[in-house]
Amino acid sequence: MDKLKILVVDDESRMRKLVKDFLVKNNYDVIEAEDGSDALDIFFEQKDIALIILDVMMPKMDGWEVCREVREYSKVPIIMLTAKADERDELQGFQLGVDEYISKPFSPKILVARVEAILRRTNQTNTDEVMEAGGIQMNKAAHIVIIDNKAIDLSYKEFELLAYFMENRGIALSREKILNNVWNYDYFGDARTIDTHVKKLRSKMGEKGDLIKTIWGMGYKFETE
Repeated sequence: MDKLKILVVDDESRMRKLVKDFLVKNNYDVIEAEDGSDALDIFFEQKDIALIILDVMMPKMDGWEVCREVREYSKVPIIMLTAKADERDELQGFQLGVDEYISKPFSPKILVARVEAILRRTNQTNTDEVMEAGGIQMNKAAHIVIIDNKAIDLSYKEFELLAYFMENRGIALSREKILNNVWNYDYFGDARTIDTHVKKLRSKMGEKGDLIKTIWGMGYKFETE
């Protein structure tokens, strides 16, 4: 299988090298761009970019402009990097169609985990609808979950919640992030509804329910190792 191609856009060469080294180590093909204008040229020339990692603050053309331009033509996944942890910036990013938002400084290992999660979510790492993790098999198309060779009966939201955990395995997920992705942005209920669903889901999963770890004061993590 050909390596997936990732475009890394940042005006700091040191940052590009750091990100590139970790991605290459994880078997990705990496192309670099030092500013927004260069990034657009490469993106429209290459045609087969699987994901873009995009810095916000850059000369010539900033990350917002690049994102806006790319979204006119493509739904390619975009991860935004920023030095500012500003809620308004984050909201603007999501409104423009950004898939993930990471504040500097960040752990390169976490960045790679996010890249892998997004590519799994967009089915670029696996074209079929069957996922397997920690001895749990999930067929998203058929809406079936099998544990220890037995199908388990999950409600729609429990199924969506487990799918989100499996797609993001190894990543700490805040309650807000889970709400936004499983219940969507238009949900105005209490975040404690997540805890209730997780409790029911763990119960139905038996021993495998222990794979869903609680991160106190934050949320949850699905961990298979």
